[in-house]
Amino acid sequence: MTRVWAAIAAAGSAALLLGALAFQYIGGLAPCAMCIWQRWPHGAAIAIGVLVWVMPRRALCWLGALAPLTSAGIGIFHTGVERKWWPGPASCTGSSDALSGLSGADLLSTAQPVHVVMCDQVAWSMAGLSMASWNAIASLILVAVWIVAAQRQSR
Repeated sequence: MTRVWAAIAAAGSAALLLGALAFQYIGGLAPCAMCIWQRWPHGAAIAIGVLVWVMPRRALCWLGALAPLTSAGIGIFHTGVERKWWPGPASCTGSSDALSGLSGADLLSTAQPVHVVMCDQVAWSMAGLSMASWNAIASLILVAVWIVAAQRQSR
């Protein structure tokens, strides 16, 4: 049963990643830095799911639970930045410090136009919740699935 639950959890992370990529490449919504940060733990969860399928171990399941928990934590932090509950990274929020390291030539250069996606702006929402919020909710559900997988592992 551990393998099945781990596969369900890994598939959930894969679905979240595919959804994010669909919003990016089909929907045209470029991700901000924190959006990208939320994706990495789901990639790790998929890899852990594959490992659990090959060698089902309780420790791997707990590690699997840690991956979406990390993504949920980043998603909650990102939600707080979007709602202006706390400041976000200066590199991707409306902070004036974000441009402090650039020279006049950098600002006027047209060699490689750079579009910085701001982390404190909501690009898409449903039912009043942003993608970061939905990722946090879905990730917490996946944490529960990983915990079930760990508890189903026979000792």
